Amino acid sequence: MRNRTPGKTGLDRRSFLKASAGLASTSALMTAVQGAFPSGAFAQAAGPEVSKVVLGYIALTDAAALIIAKEKGFFDKHGLKDADVSKQASWAATRDNLVLGGDKNGIDGAHILTPMPYLISTGKVTQNNVPTPMYLLARLNLDSQAISVANEYKGSKVGLDSSPLKSIFEKKKAEGKEIKVAMTFPGGTHDLWIRYWLAAGGIDPDKDVSTIVVPPPQMVANMKVGNMDAFCVGEPWNEQLVNQDIGFTACTTGEIWKKHPEKALGMRSEWVDKYPRAAKALLMATMEAQQWADKFENKDEMSAILGRRQWFNTPPADVLGRLKGDINYGNGRNVKGTDLYMKFWRDHASYPFQSHDAWFIAEDIRWGKFEPTTDIMGLVKKVNREDLWRDAAKSLGVAAADIPATASRGPETFFDGKVFDPANPSAYLQSLAIKRIA
Repeated sequence: MRNRTPGKTGLDRRSFLKASAGLASTSALMTAVQGAFPSGAFAQAAGPEVSKVVLGYIALTDAAALIIAKEKGFFDKHGLKDADVSKQASWAATRDNLVLGGDKNGIDGAHILTPMPYLISTGKVTQNNVPTPMYLLARLNLDSQAISVANEYKGSKVGLDSSPLKSIFEKKKAEGKEIKVAMTFPGGTHDLWIRYWLAAGGIDPDKDVSTIVVPPPQMVANMKVGNMDAFCVGEPWNEQLVNQDIGFTACTTGEIWKKHPEKALGMRSEWVDKYPRAAKALLMATMEAQQWADKFENKDEMSAILGRRQWFNTPPADVLGRLKGDINYGNGRNVKGTDLYMKFWRDHASYPFQSHDAWFIAEDIRWGKFEPTTDIMGLVKKVNREDLWRDAAKSLGVAAADIPATASRGPETFFDGKVFDPANPSAYLQSLAIKRIA
């Protein structure tokens, strides 16, 4: 038998057998530990518990993070190789498929109007008022929705101030004509934006007009045939309306509330609780997609992706302009390079501030969707999982400057001077002239 030569890395027979025995013992020990602790460190190293997640989206620019995560491989990168991003016909369809769940041919989560996880979790908008518990994991964007008006009102000078429409609507009603304003889901963001805008101008959204529900991709076609006088929706549909010379933009929602929260990543609580590592992977993939989508050098490519037949089926030009902050209002006002473009990451766009969710619940109390006795912050803390966002951000190596110090952005000021202090929602509600509560 040859001895080991000093300085060589080979093994003699005795050393090899001893090493092999040691490795076998270590392997047996690792197997035993993994069997005893299936959710411990060894299992965690394997990545998400499942590779499949089914996510719904509506054809709106603020769904970009989920579409980009799919197209650019961010889901694959984080182990969700079978992620399915599935187009929904309407927000009502999104709700129904969330209630079903992915295991029953529905969906596990969605690009969703921020108030919807609260309305669904409490059973306010579900069949027979049966709650489906949900979590809100991230915000998907800030700003870049709009309120658009039919061309017949171009001479009214209506804009951010809706009051010029008040006397016009009164006259039309006196003539027996119905005034219809459209939004996308009762109690959702677009419903709240158009109600706020009308009420600020002295127009009662429940008494002076009829509010109707129209899915986002159908807004332009419905205004074209005269089915509505005004609507609120996200992009690219306001821009498409202007490009087709069917109506004009009275204001963008960023003018109503600068840097306002809009869509969210909402998930069934059951799925998140069952697959916590997959939920974290989902958040990390979404965050990376938001960072990609926020870069101005990617806007042209993103518009081309979103415009594809399988996603929006719309000309990229209808997507691109307002993505860059170029706003043709369609009423002779065309402004380039505004700061009203959609934010996906900057300005803490991805972080789900609990104070923002408190405003949406307060507004839904204002219009009778929630009871006045609703424990606003109690409900927010039950649904809003900003803690999971922080954990995912930490694992992703997000810069400290991009992680807010607290879950509140503090008091928010609206275009009409109203202030919402999340520490005192009742004072805000009492300050509003038009509302459904005393």
